[in-house]
Amino acid sequence: MNRFHLVRRADTSIRRLVVYYLAGILISLGIGAILLVSLGINPIEYYGRMLTIGLVGNRYAYKCIEGMLKIFVPLLITSLALGLAFKMRFWNIGGEGEFLIGAICAATVAFNCPGLPKPVVILLMCAAAMLSSGIIGLAVATLKVRFNTNETLMTLMINYIVLYLIRYIGDTKADWNFFLRKDSQRPIFGEFADNAKMGGIMLGNFTLLYSVVVAVILTVIVYAYLKFTKRGYEISVVGDSSATAKYAGMNVGRIVKRTMFWSAALIGLAAGLATSTSGTISDSITNNVGWTGIIVAWLGKLSVPAIFITSLLIAVLQYGCQAAATQYPAIDSNFADLLQGIILFSVLVSDFAATFRIAKKEAA
Repeated sequence: MNRFHLVRRADTSIRRLVVYYLAGILISLGIGAILLVSLGINPIEYYGRMLTIGLVGNRYAYKCIEGMLKIFVPLLITSLALGLAFKMRFWNIGGEGEFLIGAICAATVAFNCPGLPKPVVILLMCAAAMLSSGIIGLAVATLKVRFNTNETLMTLMINYIVLYLIRYIGDTKADWNFFLRKDSQRPIFGEFADNAKMGGIMLGNFTLLYSVVVAVILTVIVYAYLKFTKRGYEISVVGDSSATAKYAGMNVGRIVKRTMFWSAALIGLAAGLATSTSGTISDSITNNVGWTGIIVAWLGKLSVPAIFITSLLIAVLQYGCQAAATQYPAIDSNFADLLQGIILFSVLVSDFAATFRIAKKEAA
């Protein structure tokens, strides 16, 4: 009896990927159009507002670009960081937890350094976030190297542990809890002092946050690190075959621990920048970048330029959906999230279909 099985396509060309991606996007937009029509909304108008992120006819269009970039920066950095681990075939699924622990440590600095200059405070916030997240990543990698633990389960559990930690902090009104406002009877996270809030370069009315500049520079550094350095080459070799790496005399354990430390530390950097930009902390500070970053790294095929472009496109999609939803009282942010999910799922299915095909096993 013949059985079906999956076979990787031999000709996964850019043209094929583009055709399949476009087909997936069109199908998802068609599904969204049906939902919009059922709510009495013109899908063409809605998609027009979504794809232009609310810029057309908006006297405060620069605010739309600023809002989109606030989504783009943490998503880009997190995706690059996850890509480092994935390239080594170390499945770091703990982006959410690593981001949250970084945010907690960054906020700890922000609430306890009221008299220091802004650049110093923000640098300390980022350093604390990177160190705390990096230590978690290093711990997971050490357990993997020494005891062959399952890194997927380990990093996944970290997400929930840290999520419940920050929720505990946000729900506990106590003298020790400097994260909460002192002038409120209810437990509400406090706002940072001005010296802990991210600044930027004024270009007319538009503010180019320094975090955007950092993200672009970091992208170039990660690209050069992977492309032109010995350590970047070692990551690729370990990802291709750890046995080959050992045979070549590479210390695989050290490479895994070093790379995982920097993967988690970069996610911490994203958390420090995002926390400083928002001026406060909450359990939703991640904006799900730990999960979305996995999709971005996958769709970008772990290529730094592709991850940059994919992050930008998804940031436009996320902000565009939110901007479009605000114009129609019949829908809310939940519909925007639903539409994003449909589009991303369709693109992932298209990527899978472009990479694999179903074939019959020949009878023995």
